[in-house]
This record gives sequence, structure tokens and C-alpha cells, in this order.
Amino acid sequence: MKPSNPILISVPHSGTDFPSEVQEYYKDHVLDHPEDTDWFIGKLYDFSAELEIEMVQAPYSRYVIDLNRDPKQGSLYKDGRSETSLVPSTNFLGVSILKKEIPETEIQRRLNQYYWPYYKTLEDKLKLRVETFGKALLFDAHSIKRNVPTIRKEDFPDMILGNADQTSAKKEIIELALSKLKAGPFDVNHNDPFKGGHITRYFGSLSTEIQALQLEMSQDLYMNEETTTYSKEKANKVRGVLVELFKALKQELDA
Repeated sequence: MKPSNPILISVPHSGTDFPSEVQEYYKDHVLDHPEDTDWFIGKLYDFSAELEIEMVQAPYSRYVIDLNRDPKQGSLYKDGRSETSLVPSTNFLGVSILKKEIPETEIQRRLNQYYWPYYKTLEDKLKLRVETFGKALLFDAHSIKRNVPTIRKEDFPDMILGNADQTSAKKEIIELALSKLKAGPFDVNHNDPFKGGHITRYFGSLSTEIQALQLEMSQDLYMNEETTTYSKEKANKVRGVLVELFKALKQELDA
């Protein structure tokens, strides 16, 4: 079915599943509660259905394979911060999540089985939008705990819009997104401390018809971090800002 607009939402880190063939590698408490999950992002963005914006969600935990990392395992930032790898052996705080080491052959299998199929899905859907509208916008949706000292000693701001230092999206799209995010009650940073991960950089370009944005946000904006529970009251404030953002992006891209 043809899309009704050029926008596609990607949610690569909200999954919690561990396929049976990988479970032997992980500690039991990790299988029960994969800590670095972008909890409830699909639920937070489920207004997208009313706006006729398609959303793609990965079912597997980022501990199985991180869909937002370089498949060649290169660093995304190179500024000394702690970065988990393509197939993580530790959580964000450097604590081991494994029962036993994952061999290189298994990493390659996961690339073929889980990583590249997600990218192929995004690629196909973006190409369909380009064929239909002459353009496409990929919006990569993320969240993180308010404080992760291995990445940044200070608390994260409420929201961080990333676009690979303004190379993954056009200036007018970036400025529109920033203005709509800043119109809400939240603190908004731009490319600091997150510029967009591998998905944003892989798909978004100023030299093609496909643009990409990443939005990172602190999880306490819409949930209780301690109990890992969704807060409808908090989330509705975030959703109100996001709805206006996507309405504005749709209107801009229809112009």
C-alpha cells in the first residue's frame, strides 16, 4: 500500500525480545529486564497512526544487536565517552551482561539475521516514499535515562535533536523541528550530546532525496525510571509537542 506522506518513524531500541538461539549468552536478569531499553517509545509515538505516519519498531533488544551502531564497529563520537558496541558485552554503566563471550561468527550471523533486515525494511519504505513523493524523511525515535555518568557526568537535557551536524537533513527541516520542539515546555539541545547514530547518518543526506532526524529524550519526561512504568499524564505533555512537530513536518514536506 502506498504511503500517504513522506515521513517514516524508526524505533530501533524499544524491543525487549531475545530469540531463543541467543539466550544462552545472557545473564538471567538481563533477559528478564534489558536495562538500556528505550522503554515505551512505540506507545509514546502511537499517535502516528492518526496522522497516517508509518512506524517501524524492532522487536529485539539492543543487547542482541544494536541497530544504531556502525556494522564495522567504528566509534560514532570519538570524544572519549563510553560507547556500547554493535553486540554489547556490557550495559551503559560497563557492567557485564553476558554469561559467556559471543564469538565473531555469532556477531556476523546476527548482522545477517537481525541488523541488515531492519535496514532493508527502512530502505524499502523510504524508497517507496521517494517514488511516491520525490522525497522522504526518516525520524529515528529514542530515549535514555536522565543521567548516564559513563556518557556524560551532567544530566541530559529534556530533548536532543540530532542531524549529524546538519548533514542528514536540510536547514529548513532542522529549523522547523527545533522551533516546534522549543515551543513546548522542554529544554531542547541540538546535536549535543547526541548527533544522531548510525541510522541517521546512514540514511540521511543532503545529496539525496532522503533526509533523517534523530530525537533523543530523557525517559523521566514520560515514565518513572525507577519502576519502569509509563505515566500517561507525563506522556501526554510530550505527545502534545510531538503531534505539533509531525503536523508541521507533514505540512512542510507537502509544500
